[in-house]
Amino acid sequence: MTTLKARLKDDLTTAMKARDELRSSTLRLTLTAVAKEEVAGTTARELSDDEVLKVIAKEAKKRREAAEAFEKGGRAESAARELAEGEILDAYLPKQLSDDELAAIVAAAVEEARAAGAEGPRAMGAVMKIVNPKVAGLADGGRVAAAVKKLLAG
Repeated sequence: MTTLKARLKDDLTTAMKARDELRSSTLRLTLTAVAKEEVAGTTARELSDDEVLKVIAKEAKKRREAAEAFEKGGRAESAARELAEGEILDAYLPKQLSDDELAAIVAAAVEEARAAGAEGPRAMGAVMKIVNPKVAGLADGGRVAAAVKKLLAG
């Protein structure tokens, strides 16, 4: 089975041959981010697919945030490009949870935390500890926190 990093490289080659500037620059930047992550720390190493996914998710999030900033600054063209880059990266990420799926996971976690005696403001941390491993890579942290807050507020 090919690794995610190898798939990114293959797709970059394909995009370059097709003269797809947007896709090739997006993949090139992402592979650079992966390479940078591989040499971060004390020893250089090959990232696992899960670690590469985290890098891609971080890059996709950067694109969404940049698009918002450009949108607010009245630079629609730049915002559109950032969103297009984000969509290219989203294709490599696992399908995101729907709001209903996320709400169900959060509801179960709230029950679990309450059963363990977590109440009030402290419950937020306890619930997040239960939810995060279950939704890692499947939902944006901000979405998860909002869902938890909403449910705890009742």
